[in-house]
Amino acid sequence: MKIEGFIVHLQRATARRRQVDHLLKELPVETRVVEAVDGQALSDTQIAERYAKGLHKPSYPFELRKSEVACFLSHRKVWRTIVESDLDAGLIVEDDVALDVALFRRCFEVAKTVCAGKAYLQFQTRPVKGAFRTVVRTDGVDVLSPEVTQLRTSAQLVSREAARALLSISERFDRPVDTFLQMRWLTDIVPLCVVPSGVSDCTQQTGGSTIQGGKSPWQRVSREYHRFVYRRAVRHLSLTAAKSDG
Repeated sequence: MKIEGFIVHLQRATARRRQVDHLLKELPVETRVVEAVDGQALSDTQIAERYAKGLHKPSYPFELRKSEVACFLSHRKVWRTIVESDLDAGLIVEDDVALDVALFRRCFEVAKTVCAGKAYLQFQTRPVKGAFRTVVRTDGVDVLSPEVTQLRTSAQLVSREAARALLSISERFDRPVDTFLQMRWLTDIVPLCVVPSGVSDCTQQTGGSTIQGGKSPWQRVSREYHRFVYRRAVRHLSLTAAKSDG
């Protein structure tokens, strides 16, 4: 398979540059750094060209921050590169992860065996939540299909066919990229999880998050309530889509 790696890196996040250099050496395929879209540099006009509230059901309850819009645009940038480079797949890694190199290489080899069609395989930094079925089990590595697609986009293997489909569907978007990927009923893509992943989160060691913002206690309580309602709706639609898939 023709696979290349892509590290999504925000140029001004200088504290992460050392980790980027480590990843360039450790990833199992030829890898390039993709400059992330900088939310601070986005104009209101640029945002309005891609982002609009209420496009899809269930309605996403929060206004996107500029950094979240930029994160989605950064992933679209990589998806487009996968398609235009005529790769079989791209290994997309964010710049705030660390690898257990030997384990990740084994996981990557297993992931490649199911990377066909509209394939999207997640290498999660957290345990898989909720019910799932096992798709493949080999060499101490499982590929799982969760009932509800897991959040986060720390690392993933994305086929060209999936990248092309995601680009088409996300010409305009109304929610963060990881919640967008949960909408299997819209995308016709069922992301799988590779467990264990060999990937861990080193956000705090590399300067902290470039997305999250501060909120008051009341804002946090309100947000948690709306998030609960939204996630319940996502779970319902996910289970309905899974049943229709047979």
